[in-house]
Amino acid sequence: MAERGRPRNFDRAAALQQAMNIFWQRGYEGASLCDLTAAMGINAPSLYAAFGCKEALFREAVQLYSEREGLLTARALTEQPTARQAVEALLRDNVGAFTDPKKPAGCMIVLAATNCSTANQAISDHLLERRRFITAALRRRLQRAIKEGDLPRVDVTAIANYYTTLLQGLSIQARDGASRAALNRIVDCGMATWNTLIETAKTASLIKA
Repeated sequence: MAERGRPRNFDRAAALQQAMNIFWQRGYEGASLCDLTAAMGINAPSLYAAFGCKEALFREAVQLYSEREGLLTARALTEQPTARQAVEALLRDNVGAFTDPKKPAGCMIVLAATNCSTANQAISDHLLERRRFITAALRRRLQRAIKEGDLPRVDVTAIANYYTTLLQGLSIQARDGASRAALNRIVDCGMATWNTLIETAKTASLIKA
């Protein structure tokens, strides 16, 4: 028997996908319950029965987004043979995703809670931790490159922060309507600084030593 308030033909996975798209497009606070239930094809009691509350639904949507869209970042950082290639693949693969016409523009992790009220601070903190996870993954990839002899001893935190800042900026530019070609030209500029950045980060590392 279907749970009380839930349509008999309710598809939870499909409803979550639709909710993810609404949160991705409008952000946490910009997505009203009316927006969500209309997109999911259910009423408010059904939403509460299936997901508990709006915040719980959002957290599930973020997890779904990370499992799907996050694969690009994971592949870039694990499959490319050098640190430079990994960083470039990270940027270019995400540019492709940010500008996919079949999806909302930009990155949900960057854009869904950029300016939440204090009442929703937990939502902002949740996405902040997700963004920090990406920076930490890039930092680990750079540390691996040092161990493998691909990079000299450098300040990996500075490099990881630089390229994740660029990645987040690309997301905002995509939401503002920048084309894939325009974003890839930004990536060109970012990668053109690689050698200088390594030298600067190497000097910083030596100073800290």
